[in-house]
Amino acid sequence: MGGGAAEPAQAPCGRGGPDGGAHAPCPQPEGEGGSPAHAQCRLGGVGRACAVRRFGLSAGPMAEETRRAREARPEASQDTIFARILRREIPAKILFEDEQCLAFHDVAPQAPVHFLVIPKKPIVRMAEAEDADENVLGHLLTVGRKCAAQLGLSGGYRMVFNDGPDGGQSVYHLHLHVLGGRQMGWPPG
Repeated sequence: MGGGAAEPAQAPCGRGGPDGGAHAPCPQPEGEGGSPAHAQCRLGGVGRACAVRRFGLSAGPMAEETRRAREARPEASQDTIFARILRREIPAKILFEDEQCLAFHDVAPQAPVHFLVIPKKPIVRMAEAEDADENVLGHLLTVGRKCAAQLGLSGGYRMVFNDGPDGGQSVYHLHLHVLGGRQMGWPPG
């Protein structure tokens, strides 16, 4: 290394790039403008800035969702968009409804198939669910599974609850995301 520029470190994570091969080294070696996002490349994953630069990924929608999650307030949970959908004040493409929950297509899908399952009981977030909510929480998963089958997701799907600001929750009415119709990446966040 002597007095020259640092050699870019190859990311050791083993995940493939967009062409299925190993992803490229971080273009910003530490000490030459590298940031913590770039350091992440050397620690086992592609940093967001590197992914944007190297793979053409957009930081836009994810950054916007993260901003909304950071700005969302649990105390505003009394009149969420989901409460308004339940009251039929806002239209939704409904997949399923019973006395405990409602399932409908997401208006901003993140996969070819993306729907939500929400309880009719206004549970603010998973961390605030009570032991008495066990049946309704299990019912959300069952309804998600049935709707996924109805929509032809025989190859698999992902179910996700976002909880709180760090979990990316932007609407403070508990909701289950069900995503499918494409290969899901890992790690998800």
